[in-house]
Amino acid sequence: MCGRYSLSGDRDFYSDYYQVDDVAGEPLEASWNVAPTDPVYVIAEHRERPKEDGAEPGGIKRIMGTMSWGLIPHWAKDRRSMNINARAETITTKSTFRDAFRRHRCLIPADGFYEWEPKEEGRTPHWVHRADGHPMTFAGIWAARRDDETGEWMRTCAIITTKAEGVIADIHDRMPVALLDEVWEPWLSRDITEPDEAKALLQPIDPDLIMEHPVSSEVNNVRNNGRHLPDPV
Repeated sequence: MCGRYSLSGDRDFYSDYYQVDDVAGEPLEASWNVAPTDPVYVIAEHRERPKEDGAEPGGIKRIMGTMSWGLIPHWAKDRRSMNINARAETITTKSTFRDAFRRHRCLIPADGFYEWEPKEEGRTPHWVHRADGHPMTFAGIWAARRDDETGEWMRTCAIITTKAEGVIADIHDRMPVALLDEVWEPWLSRDITEPDEAKALLQPIDPDLIMEHPVSSEVNNVRNNGRHLPDPV
């Protein structure tokens, strides 16, 4: 599971890092304790609409925008149908995720994420990050749903998880799917619509690229924030 992470870089950094063609929405403030329902950066492909009726479809652009963390399917009756994670093993069969997995795949950037290790005296939070200092790039899916009350379109996203490996397996049985840069393009591609072809891209990251350490229990409270939260204790 992934229920909390850090996103501290500015928008210009992420737009350069992910080589996006355009950005949408307002820039986000740095957060070292991103929680469900928070706005987060998401990178996805967007096909430009034809400028005239009957014209050929426009080109494909890589866009970075903001979405609310916690996917709500377009057919959901209300916001209670929210999922922050989607299991890679069942993503092609569960009705909540399969349409988004086929048509609306995305990248969700992060500095790293927090995971809680169960112990007799309580749960100990750990900070998990890339050993080389690069951002972690979570495989994600997104959906758009019109709010019944306001009529406005709401875009939401979920992080895909898989069986934990390496140092993470000592803490928890699940971990986010973190994609390396050579996988970004095929993962985002709207030309890949076959579930098995897309699912084959969801490989666990090399355990040697991952590091972790215990952190303060301050991160347990979503109201706490600050650049010190990922520091080791």
